[in-house]
Amino acid sequence: MAQRNVYIGALGGLATLSGDGRSVVTPTSVAISLYDPKNGPLASVFGGIHLFNYVSLQGNYIWNRNEVTLVSSLSNPTTFSFYQQPFSSTENAFVGDVLVYFQKREKRIRPYLSEGGGVVHISGRVNGNILSFGNLPVPGATRSTFLTSRTAVGLDVRLHPAWYFRYTFGENISHNPISAQLSPPGQRLLKNFQNLWGIYRTF
Repeated sequence: MAQRNVYIGALGGLATLSGDGRSVVTPTSVAISLYDPKNGPLASVFGGIHLFNYVSLQGNYIWNRNEVTLVSSLSNPTTFSFYQQPFSSTENAFVGDVLVYFQKREKRIRPYLSEGGGVVHISGRVNGNILSFGNLPVPGATRSTFLTSRTAVGLDVRLHPAWYFRYTFGENISHNPISAQLSPPGQRLLKNFQNLWGIYRTF
């Protein structure tokens, strides 16, 4: 029987964003900022083609949403200001991957490593009551689109000649518009850690 080369599938799971923080201390002032992200829902649809025994090409659409708490404070001899703001961050990413497998296609269990990149649209909005004092600028809604890189490891398990279970753990890295909202701004890239599991079908 001829091997099936094209496949499509869907995955769901959890996304975890990296946190960030910064402190700026001078002889007359102290400024501190940070954000604290929570785990959030994650979904992906994908399709690809098996080129050879060990190599596949794949395209992905990935969506996730995470709740974040933004905190900034400023203290100097003349003023004290702070805010604590609940924030909701949503990411929509379109990514292309190259998958390299460590077993031939006829094997039932096939671990793989993938590397790729694409674009991600990140939008954020205020999502609750703001606690603030003083004159620090409070962040508002934001929308940004950036390039992103993606690295993942995973495991495909054949359930049926045409159906497979997949588990994958991936990391998307992009510019960080959440850190840019803080006072003082954070300095780290945004890392989106993704645990996904689901099924795909070959044709």
